[in-house]
Amino acid sequence: MHPASKFFKHKNDLVNTMKDSASKELLLVAKDKKAYKKLLKGLIVQSLLRLKEPLVLLRCRETDLGLVESVLEDAKREYAQKAKVQAPKITIDNRVHLPPPPSGAESHGPSCAGGVVLASQDGKIVCENTLDARLDVVFRQKLPEIRKHLLG
Repeated sequence: MHPASKFFKHKNDLVNTMKDSASKELLLVAKDKKAYKKLLKGLIVQSLLRLKEPLVLLRCRETDLGLVESVLEDAKREYAQKAKVQAPKITIDNRVHLPPPPSGAESHGPSCAGGVVLASQDGKIVCENTLDARLDVVFRQKLPEIRKHLLG
């Protein structure tokens, strides 16, 4: 292998290791129930502000159903107040859930560290506000900076 190719492979391996490490850290967020409950409410409000729809379908992990239900009314009220509109009708999808967090045995299957996905009633507008999706966005935005700091 050419030395330059080795260098770029090593550089990519370092970046991927950083992202994997950040993904593992995300799993800890949902373990602090009080903080995670507050985060879920914020993610729902933020998603509603992006969607601006009166009828919304919400998906979450099956393990998060209770937490989502406990913050939903407050999130709807906060959204209505901020957007100066009536509170939307939100239906929680009880048939299709986001994937569960990864477990050691099946870490190669679909998984989700937490968060929510909201969609307009017709499914044409979707706001994916999962922790994993947010990490991907931040990572893509910061990739040039990360590479610069790693390799000078």
